[in-house]
Amino acid sequence: MICSENPIFTDRVFLFNFPAMFVLNRDNSIANHYLAELRNTETQTNRLVFRKNLERLGQIMAYEISKELTYETSTIKTPLAETKIPLAASPPVVIAVLRAAIPYFNGVLSVFDNADSGLIGAFRKDHLEHQPIEIELGYLAAPSIEGKDVILVDPMLATGKSFVKSINALLKHGRPTTFHLLSVIAAPEGVEYLQKSLKSPFKIWTCALDDRLDSHSYIIPGLGDAGDLCFGPKLSF
Repeated sequence: MICSENPIFTDRVFLFNFPAMFVLNRDNSIANHYLAELRNTETQTNRLVFRKNLERLGQIMAYEISKELTYETSTIKTPLAETKIPLAASPPVVIAVLRAAIPYFNGVLSVFDNADSGLIGAFRKDHLEHQPIEIELGYLAAPSIEGKDVILVDPMLATGKSFVKSINALLKHGRPTTFHLLSVIAAPEGVEYLQKSLKSPFKIWTCALDDRLDSHSYIIPGLGDAGDLCFGPKLSF
């Protein structure tokens, strides 16, 4: 069981060694090409490509998470003989934080194709520069998470407040075995906030750990507004 009680430091060298965090781009792989296209202003304006790269990374990260699920040995019959193979004891529950998470979420679901799933509507309230970010949670539809591995999908782990607010709401649906907090890009400040704020067992999964947050709490270097790049700019009312 991975627990959230390990000490954490804001220095990124220590964050990379934080046992409750997986960072995909620590090792070179084809995933770096997808990340590069997501970040690059010359390619990210193609919304279809942007969404597809998020979906691909969701599939890759789902595979990595699958290594930590509980497995049971099953016997199957091939055309020639019986053989034993370890199979996941039960699928996780996959929850998306709307709206930017949808393509990433779809990639995860294409791997865990028998998983129950849910949706959360969480967004930043309007705020002035240098004031704390506040998160509004306006929608939640989720199954029971009692005794389950829960994958909570939100592509940008900036302040960490959306994850914390979402988890606190989800706990009304049961106590999971572990929360797997899945992002594409994370900021050290958000990782530290999760470490300080969460009491439930959790692990952070991200494709890249970036440098910092700016004065508006956007990740630097980041990639911009993932929701707008997926679906177009939204109007404020």
